[in-house]
Amino acid sequence: MSVIPLSWRVAGIIVLLAVLAGGSATLAWRFQDGRYGRQLAEQARAHTEQLNQLTLAAAAQLQAEQDKRLALEQRLTLSEQNHYRVLSDAERDQGRLRDRLATADVRLSVLLDANTAASDCAVSATAGAGGVDHGAPRARLDSAHAQRIIAITDSGDRALIALQACQAYIRALGR
Repeated sequence: MSVIPLSWRVAGIIVLLAVLAGGSATLAWRFQDGRYGRQLAEQARAHTEQLNQLTLAAAAQLQAEQDKRLALEQRLTLSEQNHYRVLSDAERDQGRLRDRLATADVRLSVLLDANTAASDCAVSATAGAGGVDHGAPRARLDSAHAQRIIAITDSGDRALIALQACQAYIRALGR
């Protein structure tokens, strides 16, 4: 057996101690690495859970907004249907009145001023079998003039109906 000088033995022991110390450092590093990995996994899970909650909240809010929009569309549809029903009723009534004027079934007349000298065109103030007259002198309008008056009132009725529809629309939007 050969004798190893003491300096080599000391060097060998130092190397052996260094290797053993390095191994324990590696074990400590792996232990810390495992803890860090668990912390990262826990943070990732918490982040995913938070994102899921935010997604659910956004979906619920979107659904609520869609429900509001659908309810508004339904109210506006009903309002529009009501508007067209009222408009068609007014048009039908105006058409009937125009037809009755054209067939002389109805005559339009105007009240005359009692002080007017045009008493020669006055209609009889006595009540007839078809109606009650209040006794004031009246003058019949020409059929063409009566038609123009009915057309003017028809335009006014349409304007009022359109205004009411616009107001209903604005009220529905304001809700």
